[in-house]
Amino acid sequence: MTHRQPRAARRAGRSFAALLAVNVAALVVVAVLVALGIWQVERRAWKLDLIARVEARVHAPPVAVPPQVDWPNVTAASTEYRHVQVSGVFLDVRPALVQAVTALGGGFWMLAPLRTANGDVVLVNRGFIPSDQREAFASASPPPGLQEVRGLLRISEPGGGFLRSNDPAVDRWYSRDVAAISAARGLRDVAPFFIDAERGPERVPWRLKRRADKCESKSAEKAKCKVDKWAG
Repeated sequence: MTHRQPRAARRAGRSFAALLAVNVAALVVVAVLVALGIWQVERRAWKLDLIARVEARVHAPPVAVPPQVDWPNVTAASTEYRHVQVSGVFLDVRPALVQAVTALGGGFWMLAPLRTANGDVVLVNRGFIPSDQREAFASASPPPGLQEVRGLLRISEPGGGFLRSNDPAVDRWYSRDVAAISAARGLRDVAPFFIDAERGPERVPWRLKRRADKCESKSAEKAKCKVDKWAG
């Protein structure tokens, strides 16, 4: 009896430890599932807020672009997708061609600098061009004279995209990085945002169009689809 008691006690201890481990693991799983549920709810709320914000700004009457004194206050939350307008002259500077993948296939966004009446510079996304038209558009002269640009204010996209970094030294761009493009072109007093231009003489004739079924397929994409359809 003396030897059996320690064995029974050890077995009981092991059973208790195993039960405790199972309970702890179950609590961890429950905590993870609760955290995921909260994240999904918060993410849905964020998406709905984004869609509502984009919807309101896209269809609002155009307003003037933020003046230089307000540039530090320009953020994605406060300003992106605002419907804006600005007048100026396109500079005779080679536009930046930013790699893009769209419903039309691979190609480039063409960003060109616009000098406004007060001397500031705003980069304007004049539209999408297919890969085989790259040099034809890049080497063409900009629209002459005073131009009025209307479009959506967009926030700079620093660094790069598609898991690749921008390479200013060879003029290779994977994101619409306003600061880097401006520095590569030797531009000064450049707004920290760019404008996705509407249709007009200042916009190249190639435009991105998404099919309606794609826009309805995922709520996460609705905001961007609305912008793409608006701009096309």
